[in-house]
Amino acid sequence: MERAYHKWFSPILGKSMEMLVFGHSGTPVIFFPTRSAHFYDFENWRVIDAMKEKIDAGYIQVYCVDSIDSESFYSDSPPPLRIARHIQYEKYILEEVIPFIRTQNKKRELIAAGCSLGGYHAVNIAFKHPDIFTKVVGMSARYDLTQALPYFADLFDGYFDENIYYNMPNHFVPGISDPKLLRQLREMEITLVIGREDTFLDNNRHLSDSLHQLSVPHQFYIWDDEAHRPRYWREMVKIYL
Repeated sequence: MERAYHKWFSPILGKSMEMLVFGHSGTPVIFFPTRSAHFYDFENWRVIDAMKEKIDAGYIQVYCVDSIDSESFYSDSPPPLRIARHIQYEKYILEEVIPFIRTQNKKRELIAAGCSLGGYHAVNIAFKHPDIFTKVVGMSARYDLTQALPYFADLFDGYFDENIYYNMPNHFVPGISDPKLLRQLREMEITLVIGREDTFLDNNRHLSDSLHQLSVPHQFYIWDDEAHRPRYWREMVKIYL
């Protein structure tokens, strides 16, 4: 399996960012890491190995990006600065990572995918930019970071503003009314996967119900057990990516 390491200083984030790329061709996949994890974790957890056949066959090319969750959602900064830092991260993906991918891969299609908080990142950015992404896969994800759940706090300590609203799929998706945006979302291949015993199950159901209300086609799969571990994600990526 072809593997390449890349690193550059991000002007948007003001720091060096790293990435691993697996494969030589195929539809590019931006693969977001789990909460406060890093670009190498999916390789270490053998999630990349689970996709080896697809990667070697040139079906997909996987770009494992790094996260800055510890500087945004999980930082000690005031809530407005937490969401502002997240918005900078999204700008980094849009204005640095995607242009880099376009220099490496000429495919028009682009997939966003992730597990746990990475699934949030994938769905959030894809739903806001359906003109860029053609497919999204969210696995074991939480789509409202303002909702306190068992073992999971409200990541903004009760604070809420417009920036937070437009970065929480369970908030902004029900309010989508722009015909062009709805048409683009209806053309996107959308897959949500969650475990039956996962704390985020109702969170996923809410998003699925919102998509149904907007007549946005999507696939919603509920796995047995919690299904919120690398051993499950290794199986999920074989099926959904």
